[in-house]
Amino acid sequence: MKTEPIPKGYHTVTPGLTVKGADKVIEFLKRAFDATELSRIARADGGVMHAELKIGDSIVMVCEASELCKPTTASLYLYVNDADTVYRRAVQAGGVSQMELGDQFWGDRGGSVTDPAGNQWWIATHIEDLSAAEIEKRGQAWMQEYFKKAA
Repeated sequence: MKTEPIPKGYHTVTPGLTVKGADKVIEFLKRAFDATELSRIARADGGVMHAELKIGDSIVMVCEASELCKPTTASLYLYVNDADTVYRRAVQAGGVSQMELGDQFWGDRGGSVTDPAGNQWWIATHIEDLSAAEIEKRGQAWMQEYFKKAA
């Protein structure tokens, strides 16, 4: 039997979060995104050496930062069926709103929150199929409006 180079259930890119407070991040992922904890390996001190959670059809790995593995932050883009509901649930679960939910120029409805470790989670539902040219046109208009407000 041939061993597949990408294990069953994984994708080519699988995010791994190295955080301070892995237990809090894991609980946030469960409450905010209905994550299912697939596995957890504890360190001798009780911290999380490695955990895997399934969110939708993707696996996210989480480990507790240490002297060997320094904490990092990431920005992750999460597609869901109902961005409004999931965004509200993420805020209720302790996420801090970074960008209010709204219709975006690239055809998604979304917004972002940060988790207890500072990782940014973009929560989105795709609502409109657009050509690259239309996204470019809308993006240029958005930037003009953004910089006008910033001035």
